[in-house]
Amino acid sequence: MNRPILFGHRGASIELPENTLEAFELAVELGADALETDVHVTADGAVVIHHDASALRMAADRRLLRSLRLEEVSRLNVGFGFRAKDGTGFADRSFRAPLLAEALERFPNQRFNIDIKPEQGAVSLVMEVVRKCRAEERVLLTSFYDSVVREVRRNGYRGDTGLAQKEAVRALLLPASAPRWLAPGGQRIQLPVRIGPVDLVTKSLLDRLHQHGLKVDFWVINDVATARKAVAAGADGIMTDDVRLIAEALQR
Repeated sequence: MNRPILFGHRGASIELPENTLEAFELAVELGADALETDVHVTADGAVVIHHDASALRMAADRRLLRSLRLEEVSRLNVGFGFRAKDGTGFADRSFRAPLLAEALERFPNQRFNIDIKPEQGAVSLVMEVVRKCRAEERVLLTSFYDSVVREVRRNGYRGDTGLAQKEAVRALLLPASAPRWLAPGGQRIQLPVRIGPVDLVTKSLLDRLHQHGLKVDFWVINDVATARKAVAAGADGIMTDDVRLIAEALQR
């Protein structure tokens, strides 16, 4: 049976505050092959791990990450907005947004999937961190924004890149008979399990995307039935918040 990469989506984010070193540590312990995360650039040029543009949802602070200096970001309690399955949270105020370099150094044997947010200078700064950590071979750089992904490739990134939104749409529409050179330039396409009423977890679609040289990852799968369906269809990667559940279901 196909053995897809299991990505901890923002770490083991169903059990611990997302995008923290603690959530990444738990994801690795539970069997994640890779860590999916997001980065922003602070006002003083530090690359920090955080999903939203502002700190409101996770830290009850309305300020934008790009408006804060690293020292200010380090003081944010990014565990504030966490709620477990039973609705409980944490009184612990030690959860913080780490530097990208910290995560790459803490987990030297893990693959990373890094979503770059569209901020001034972000691409160059992220690539610099990855290169300094000698992590290009294990770090996939991607973004929802086509301009960001194009800049990554234009700047000569030596690792894998994901497809941005417009590239993914183009790949989905490519017929099986299309020549390989028409496929987008990245190595991995990352898809939701559905787009409206259309089910994307089908063997025929994955076979066609594979024919165009693309690896196919699905996000975000938190139930066993869909995870097993994705494996059977030939998925190359599964992103999940619930690493414990999906790792056990896939016998990791």
